[in-house]
Amino acid sequence: MRIAFYAPLKPPSHPTPSGDRRLARLLRAALRRGGHEVALASKFRSRAATDDPKAIEQTERRGARTAARLIARARAAPPGERPALWFTYHLYYKAPDWLGPVVAEALAIPYVVAEASHAPKRAEGPWARNHAAVAAAIGRADLVVGLNPADAECVRPLMKPAARTLALKPFLDPAPFAAAAAARAAHRAALAARLSLDPAAPWLLAVAMMRPGDKEASYRVLAEALARLEARPWQLVLVGDGAAKPAVEEAFAPLAARVRTLPSLPLDDLPAIYAAADLFVWPAVNEAFGMALLEAQASGLPAVAGEAGGVPSVVAHGCSGLLVPVGDDAAFARAVANLLDDPVRRAAMGAAAAAAVEAEHTIAGAAARLDAALRALVRAGAA
Repeated sequence: MRIAFYAPLKPPSHPTPSGDRRLARLLRAALRRGGHEVALASKFRSRAATDDPKAIEQTERRGARTAARLIARARAAPPGERPALWFTYHLYYKAPDWLGPVVAEALAIPYVVAEASHAPKRAEGPWARNHAAVAAAIGRADLVVGLNPADAECVRPLMKPAARTLALKPFLDPAPFAAAAAARAAHRAALAARLSLDPAAPWLLAVAMMRPGDKEASYRVLAEALARLEARPWQLVLVGDGAAKPAVEEAFAPLAARVRTLPSLPLDDLPAIYAAADLFVWPAVNEAFGMALLEAQASGLPAVAGEAGGVPSVVAHGCSGLLVPVGDDAAFARAVANLLDDPVRRAAMGAAAAAAVEAEHTIAGAAARLDAALRALVRAGAA
């Protein structure tokens, strides 16, 4: 099946790494594993940087022009080169889908959305136009793929009666992470030499972009939590970059002797970093579910995280890690201390994390479920 794939927030070809781009690429890869031909429909970014009504209207108009070109191009193409289905990944009030509903309607093909969220509080005010567009797109969708269980409550009431749903857990290819974990001793020695880390001390790890807003807030909670644990032996490795880097460095300045930093790394370099660490730590302020948390779990790394959004679908509290109220630095510190003081429990949680990823979060499993859902949808439309 030929699938037109679209990500309004950030195309999978975008040069800046992020969890959003990572999952867009994984979805495309999963669709291809199902035997589908996946073409990037457009690089048009609908993300609104501000709530300025004029800018939002201009983006909508550019979207309409882009959709018209896509429709004309598809109609002019031979039948075998036209999309049989439109697949949009991640739409919300700052990045509505101005393309998919229009193109799918014009071409009479199924419209599928994955990770759609809808915030009722945006129904009034400067974001109302985008808010309404997201609601309309969800209402047009023939299949809604849910990756964050927290979104379902507000999304389901917007769906048309005939629409189908597919609950899909976040996923990845666990093989590189499992392979790195098997060579943990070598990776730990290499990172110790690279960053002058004490191999005898527990190593904490956080991997995230350093962006203003929620990411910066998470880093600040982490710094405040670890400041409460100065009496314990630990060292922290931060992997990330971005506009908020000076603010993050300022937050960790009192702990600078214990903190090592690395820039954003290519995906191929990350498994070795995860494998070398002892505990993943991320406060997860307003996190959807956290691809880095999933990567850490695939590496056999237990996690302490904020209980935000879909994070509990990745980190099982008391089994593969510990979850705490979002933004509570004191509770976060207690959870980290609990696992720092109990290496046996850390190891058991790490093993449980890796086993859970193999059982429930693999790209092979996601590919099979997506393929079955999409083929059923197309068959139903042809009946």
